[in-house]
Amino acid sequence: MKINAAFVENILIRFLREEFSKFGYANGILGLSGGIDSTVAAYLSSRALGPDHVIGLILPYGETFGQDIDDAQSVAGSLGIRIRLIDIAPSVDAYYSRHPTNSRILKGNKMARERMSILYDHSEREHALIIGTSNKTELLLGYGTLHGDMACALNPLGDLYKTQVRALGRHLGIPDRILNKAPSAGLWEGQTDEQELGLVYEEIDRILFHLIDQRMPRDDVIGSGSEEATVDKIIRMIKGSQFKRCMPPIAKISERSVGHDFLYPYDWDK
Repeated sequence: MKINAAFVENILIRFLREEFSKFGYANGILGLSGGIDSTVAAYLSSRALGPDHVIGLILPYGETFGQDIDDAQSVAGSLGIRIRLIDIAPSVDAYYSRHPTNSRILKGNKMARERMSILYDHSEREHALIIGTSNKTELLLGYGTLHGDMACALNPLGDLYKTQVRALGRHLGIPDRILNKAPSAGLWEGQTDEQELGLVYEEIDRILFHLIDQRMPRDDVIGSGSEEATVDKIIRMIKGSQFKRCMPPIAKISERSVGHDFLYPYDWDK
């Protein structure tokens, strides 16, 4: 699972430059949360596109996550990228004042989608592509909000496990306070990813690497030292979230259906 961080950095910078060129865009925009994933994405984007062409949106819910705001602003300042700070609390609270709920999950999903709605609005304003920040661990587990934090135009981190993103961040020179911060989606005070998942990322990534990259059978993964209940939980999460990793299925009626037959890449020869 170890990566050659310098090699990965070069690949991802080249990926960003090539994809932006294909789409005909010069500017990129991303949500800056003050966490490791968005910070790594900001570092890569700044080096690939130039800091003048990267915009970071800091989108807190009120003043709940003050330290995260400070960290996001510090990252942007060190990189020299443009930032905008927009509080999502007024719009989220306005909705729930009319449609109240006590569910943290509902409110968290609404917050994630509100952030992405704002990102897409500013994407259009700035003629900028949205750079995704979801890592491979989150995508495989479905640990993200569909049309929320999982939405983007392109994603440089989607084939890196969480622990690999941290290793890349260390290579890029990201401050220790961000590298060592407990991962959180910033949905409510005290919320952390590992607490919500009930597992630590090192264990999750080891099991995912065996199951996905090495195609190791379930029983062999358990035989390698992983708890049966943990392996089965991760397998259930992978299977149960497959719909989040696919385009919506389209019922086939015609001879050439989008997704079934019309599969040309966007950069085919003209």
